[in-house]
Amino acid sequence: MILTDLFHVEVPILEKVIRPILVYFFLVIVLRLAGKRELAQINTFDLVVLLTLSNTVQNAIIGSDNSLLGGVIGAVTLLGVNALVVRFLYGHPLLSKVLEGEADQLMVNGVIQEARMQAEGITVDELTAAAHRQGFASLNVVDQATLEAGGAISFIGKIPSEETLRHEAVMARLAQLSDEIAELRQHRGGPV
Repeated sequence: MILTDLFHVEVPILEKVIRPILVYFFLVIVLRLAGKRELAQINTFDLVVLLTLSNTVQNAIIGSDNSLLGGVIGAVTLLGVNALVVRFLYGHPLLSKVLEGEADQLMVNGVIQEARMQAEGITVDELTAAAHRQGFASLNVVDQATLEAGGAISFIGKIPSEETLRHEAVMARLAQLSDEIAELRQHRGGPV
């Protein structure tokens, strides 16, 4: 009885395959329209939406079938369709760009692009937090920030000018000389 319930598929197998495919493409389109932010740089509200979204479409994927085999068929179909789509898009970069979109510049030459930030729904605090996760102390040391097509934010730090590098070298040498003078004073037993 238990084995029969686990492996008895109540919905036709073809329907079990078609349902996840349709839901997959529906979600790809909806998430694309929602913007890149939904994909990687999510806040608490975005996470709640994504979690409830998966629960909402569950019945659309499995229908009235709660069998183990039905769930496995749905999962395998989703994974298979995703693998095929990713492979297909790899060979068709133009189509991939249309479906995934293009990268957006959030900072250019150290200046925040307010219009792009607003269009993507990313706050300065969220951008700062993403910079911190990538090892930048603040946005002041960032030259460029890019919201990639996949939703990740990448940063490029400012390259110091030759003048800044010379200044840092002079300051380091002055610090070294100060240390040497202090050491000489200690050896002589008083001020020089």
